Amino acid sequence: MKEETKAAALKRLARLEGQVRGVSRMVDEDRYCIDVVRQVQAIKAALNGLEGVILDDHLGTCVESALAGTDLDARREKVEELVAVLGGRKR
Repeated sequence: MKEETKAAALKRLARLEGQVRGVSRMVDEDRYCIDVVRQVQAIKAALNGLEGVILDDHLGTCVESALAGTDLDARREKVEELVAVLGGRKR
């Protein structure tokens, strides 16, 4: 993982930790359910953003390297990994 990606991911994760703690407090305080659900939706959106940052890095490093190389098995493996992750299938 590139250093700038790692820094961005850690920053997003710290923000997500705060959001999750906030939702925990909301549940503990018996806050209005829809307000809690909205915060959960915000967390899911933030996780999707984090996933995108990490996938972009993976495409630009690991996958790009495998595709530029001559090892057909490595190419196939990277493509299969992406299909499994993006398609929600288990490898």
